[in-house]
Amino acid sequence: MILSLLLLAAPAQAALAQVAPAPSPTRDAAEERLHTDWAWIGRYRDANAALPAPRAGDPPRIVFMGDSITEGWIDKVPAFFTPGRIDRGIGGQTTPQMLVRFRHDVIALRPAAVHIMAGTNDIAGNTGRMTDADTQANIASMVELAQTNGIRVILASVPPADRYPWRPGLETGQRIQRLNKWLRDYAARRGIVYADYWTAMRGDGLGMREGLSYDHVHPTEAGYAAMAPIAERALAAALNGRQARKRR
Repeated sequence: MILSLLLLAAPAQAALAQVAPAPSPTRDAAEERLHTDWAWIGRYRDANAALPAPRAGDPPRIVFMGDSITEGWIDKVPAFFTPGRIDRGIGGQTTPQMLVRFRHDVIALRPAAVHIMAGTNDIAGNTGRMTDADTQANIASMVELAQTNGIRVILASVPPADRYPWRPGLETGQRIQRLNKWLRDYAARRGIVYADYWTAMRGDGLGMREGLSYDHVHPTEAGYAAMAPIAERALAAALNGRQARKRR
């Protein structure tokens, strides 16, 4: 009797195995990268190699280092990235990943300035649980690396978000507000420029103003339009100031 049941079950199990969905190639690639290139240094390797060395008379080179909010900026508003402005955002990244690739994607490009926007994915726990102190330490390390190499720094606030679609139920607004207060105070202590996107984009409560985001986190074209004048003022202030140490 038991043997008969096993013989009957075997074809059914084989059928289930045959119709089981194959793993997503995208997920497989992301999983593989976590083991082979955790910080995704290879993401911009070819683009970085193709950049010529800065020359006298060129527009000031400015690197935008960040996560999906930075990466989405050039996707949605490519005209903002005039000659000299280089987008090095990678969706989903946290500050430890950005710190690992900072030398490859910022210092090695010899920019006059770097615009750093980071921290929202730390709050989301994209690469594991992180404390406020963890995030602060990673951002401070990026700032120190930039200044040691004669690169002027624009430290950007994290835009408002009252929820993360990929982390339902997570408290976000107050942690973003707390991180931004630290960013503002730290920028003042280091004598660097702070770009306050949070205040300009905030709506009711601690979320983004209606129409500026399509998912409570990532800006629409209107959201980037609200960010642009703040960025322009911050870039001008950084390039015209004297915050950076002597270039190596």
